[in-house]
Amino acid sequence: MTRKRVVKHDGSSSAASKVQGSTKVQKEARPSRRWLKRGVLAIVVVLFLVPFLQKKLPELIQHLVYSHRIRVPFFVDLSRPADLSLNHTINMYLTSEEGISLGVWHTVPDRQRKEAQGKDLAWYQNTLRDGSPVFIYLHGNTGTRAATHRVGVAKVLSALGYHVLVPDYRGFGDSTGEPTETGLTTDALYLYNWVKARSGSSLVIIWGHSLGTGVGTNTAVKLSERGEHVDGVMLEGAFNSARQQIPVHPFSWYYWKFPGVGYFFPEPWAENKVVFPTEENLKKMRCPILFLHAEDDHLVHIAIAQQMHEVAVSAQNAERVKLVSFDGSLGYLHNGLYRDSHLPDIIKKFVLSL
Repeated sequence: MTRKRVVKHDGSSSAASKVQGSTKVQKEARPSRRWLKRGVLAIVVVLFLVPFLQKKLPELIQHLVYSHRIRVPFFVDLSRPADLSLNHTINMYLTSEEGISLGVWHTVPDRQRKEAQGKDLAWYQNTLRDGSPVFIYLHGNTGTRAATHRVGVAKVLSALGYHVLVPDYRGFGDSTGEPTETGLTTDALYLYNWVKARSGSSLVIIWGHSLGTGVGTNTAVKLSERGEHVDGVMLEGAFNSARQQIPVHPFSWYYWKFPGVGYFFPEPWAENKVVFPTEENLKKMRCPILFLHAEDDHLVHIAIAQQMHEVAVSAQNAERVKLVSFDGSLGYLHNGLYRDSHLPDIIKKFVLSL
């Protein structure tokens, strides 16, 4: 016969249960206290950090806007443009102001490729007087003059029989200094004057891309204020800080996208740190202008270029201001227009109209 085991419950098991219950409550209380401490610490950090960042973050973002420290492509010797198949190009350094050395490439027309081999800086400077149009290409906010699309533009212009000068602004590439809007404009203005002093009666045309459109229009207005007018200005992927607010500003992808960030940390361009008043500049410019824009530009919507085209036409007329858009199905985005097979003819037509 099987016996049932009888287990007697006494007070000891009840006491153990109470101890376990007490321990469980204590364990639950500890995380709560830890979270409370962390919460208090976070509040203290925010109270001290927010005022500090309100002052410093715009300056930090200003550096991010220019992205001058992202020196792509990597491992390229900027003093050797021939490494990028630009073997009819010389590298030089110009002093735009005290303490600022600008790295600049000068590519001569392709027809002079063979003659250019082994030539020195003096030879290259003398070629600027050969009557061929001269382009000053002002690049965008990331990388150096060795970027693929910038080299591509230089090759297109050279093949058309034009001179091309491509500088790296202060702080970009192997140029010294730190970038500011005033500084970049000073660099572009210096290079323009340097070219004009050596190019005789040759046409001098400014081609700005992205950030370079702001630098280019700033430069054109500065010259206009002195009673001088640029022969022509090309604006590729032009942005407009007056109408492009967060989050559609072309540089907003650098900006923290948290709720309320605009209240605590004003955009750097809101306090005249990064202005580039392209729209206002266009109202003052009195030179032929050609806008180039891809319909699928992912940084600056085509509508922005259309708006600025209208502003420029109102300031001058439809004969002197043109807009050429490129179908979005071509996939050029913000940097790829140099690949278009029709671009050489578009450029040539613009130059012949000057």
